[in-house]
Amino acid sequence: MLNDNEPSEETKNEWQNDPDNWVWGMFYYNPKDKRLYVPKKVKEFGWTTNFANPNSVFIMLLLISVLLIFAKFST
Repeated sequence: MLNDNEPSEETKNEWQNDPDNWVWGMFYYNPKDKRLYVPKKVKEFGWTTNFANPNSVFIMLLLISVLLIFAKFST
C-alpha cells in the first residue's frame, strides 16, 4: 500500500525524465522529490544524488570527508 505522501512510480519516472530536473544534464536537482538517491538518466549507469535534498548532500560530503581522512592517514 502506497503512502499518501509517496509519489507514484509514474510520477517518479516523469521527474527523472524531465530535463528541467537535471542541471547541466548530469546533476539531479528536484525539490519535489524527497528521495536521497535517484537512478541516473541512463539507469544502467547506477544512481546519483538528489542535490535538492539537504540530507543526501550531507551524506555525500560526509562520505567524501571520511575518504579524504583515510587517504591522508594511509600515506
